[in-house]
Amino acid sequence: MSSMHKELGAPVPSGQNKPYQAASAGSKSSLQLIRKKMKRHWQLYLVIFLPMLYLVIFKYIPMAGVVIAFKDYNVIKGIWGSPWVGLDYFKQFFESPNFWLYMKNTLGISVYGLLVGFPAPILLALALNEIRNGFFKSSVQLITYAPYFISTVIMVSILIVTLSPNVGIISKFMHMLGVENTNFMGIPSLFKSIYVWSDVWQYTGYGAIIYIAALAGVNPELYESAKVDGASRLQKIFSIDIPSLIPVSIILLILNMGNIMKIGFEKVYLMQNPLNVSTSEVISTYVYKVGLLSSNFSFSASIGLFNSIINLMLLVGVNYLAKKLSNSSLW
Repeated sequence: MSSMHKELGAPVPSGQNKPYQAASAGSKSSLQLIRKKMKRHWQLYLVIFLPMLYLVIFKYIPMAGVVIAFKDYNVIKGIWGSPWVGLDYFKQFFESPNFWLYMKNTLGISVYGLLVGFPAPILLALALNEIRNGFFKSSVQLITYAPYFISTVIMVSILIVTLSPNVGIISKFMHMLGVENTNFMGIPSLFKSIYVWSDVWQYTGYGAIIYIAALAGVNPELYESAKVDGASRLQKIFSIDIPSLIPVSIILLILNMGNIMKIGFEKVYLMQNPLNVSTSEVISTYVYKVGLLSSNFSFSASIGLFNSIINLMLLVGVNYLAKKLSNSSLW
């Protein structure tokens, strides 16, 4: 009707403009409300601004550079001037003779670390929650939390010295028992265990903090009711503590599954030697040796993109399952 009135030159009835006027008035009022909130809480927005600026500059803008995974990148020609090669570098990676070996080693270390390292902080938090002696509890927390501050280089140095066949403490002890000196770092079958259990020692205390905080938020009346009912310590753990930790555990499990293809390059590379390379060569070290040392940046970017896609699929899949099976999920 309004278009017909315009074509005929007749004025549009005022009643037909009310919905548009109401919509514009509503948008203006919402904008004014946002402005008022920003003026009232400008300090909070100022605090958020710098982290957001960091994310945009160093995280989101560099994502445009992933296009080099599909190009034959040349430093002189630049990202956009380099020729397009499509999926050639992905095929090169998939068709490499040791592709399945690198995948097996990467997934083997990740899954092993998840199976051992994920429940370790939960068990430590449950144990600390049952300790009533404040001094002993704080001492255990300090001792288990301290290794987290050791750098990766120092950690690997400790492992090499401790497991050395000549001066290592373990070798000395085994020599006292009549066992010959053993080069543990040179046995391929032991690499995964050394890597994973050293991670457990270093990160369990730090990982238990969030679980201890979750247990601190449990209603004390639940423990009092359990005590009145005559529940033992194990019954209280299974009936109160563990159900209280399930939501936090599911969220952390989802995040860990999203990083299953991401193994710390630095530690693996420092622990690697010619004797254990058959089990220590993972995708990240392969990318460094073949891609970065040879300045084949497109090849490195394609493998990194492949890892990111796998991690994203695992993250979405595990989050979907967690949402179906429980009420806890990332989104």
